[in-house]
Amino acid sequence: MLKDWLAASGASFRFSFKAPQRITHILRLRDSLDAVLALSRALVPVVAAQRMGVVLFQLPPNFKADVPRLNSFLVDAKTSRLPMAFEFRHSTWLCDEVYAVLRHHRVALCVAESDDLETPDVVTAPFTYYRFRKSGYSPVQLDAIENILRRRSAEGDVLAYFKHEEQPTGAACAVDTLQRLRHP
Repeated sequence: MLKDWLAASGASFRFSFKAPQRITHILRLRDSLDAVLALSRALVPVVAAQRMGVVLFQLPPNFKADVPRLNSFLVDAKTSRLPMAFEFRHSTWLCDEVYAVLRHHRVALCVAESDDLETPDVVTAPFTYYRFRKSGYSPVQLDAIENILRRRSAEGDVLAYFKHEEQPTGAACAVDTLQRLRHP
């Protein structure tokens, strides 16, 4: 399947993936090296084609901060050589101690915003990762997003995603934002 995706997309298109819930929700980052290495092996065609974006580890909303567990996971997962971002959905993770661990391992904090929780825009890696997941965005909010993405892209790679849903709202916001960024 990955080879078909690679063939069907442009040479500059990069693929990002979401880590399996087995790692994030069932094992909750504990004893998950085998699962991370299996994911890494599955993504070899994308890595070999130099089309790898980032693997997002989205933790469950009821998973409270456990800095030693995060650090231990990242020490082990480093062998996978996958670029990673972490989306924390419990507010206890949003603290300097967690940001320091992410910085140490060069892992991005996923700057996510939804109707329920907003992650601070903290840079912890040589790239930034954004998830815009509110129900909708006004033109003024899209202007602000454009400004953020422009500023961050001057500092390194930026990966940004809008909410996917049954209605094409997120896709329309993504197309609008991309056009804005291409035409200053």
